[in-house]
Amino acid sequence: VQLQASGGGLVQTGGSLRLSCAGSRITFNDMGWYRQPPGKQRELVASVFSNGNTDYVDSVKGRFTITRNNARTMLYLQMNSLQPEDTGVYYCNGAKTIYNWGQGTQVTVSS
Repeated sequence: VQLQASGGGLVQTGGSLRLSCAGSRITFNDMGWYRQPPGKQRELVASVFSNGNTDYVDSVKGRFTITRNNARTMLYLQMNSLQPEDTGVYYCNGAKTIYNWGQGTQVTVSS
């Protein structure tokens, strides 16, 4: 399994970004977006499950939306009202099963 996140960048506080994740040899059933702030541990911030349910860490609720395409080959994270504390490297991976960590994408929110 190979996973690659893209779509990061530098935005000002209050801005928006949409991240995308593509994978090989995987169907995006139970999937998540993870964030690793500078000098901190990686954390799961958003999940989507096989039944369509989603879950978010409290700090991003109401601002981030996780989706996938109908074919379950692409995963997305719409991030609105970005704050400096959202800065970090974002990765996609399984929400229940962890696969090899692929290339993340850097998100930097300036104050």
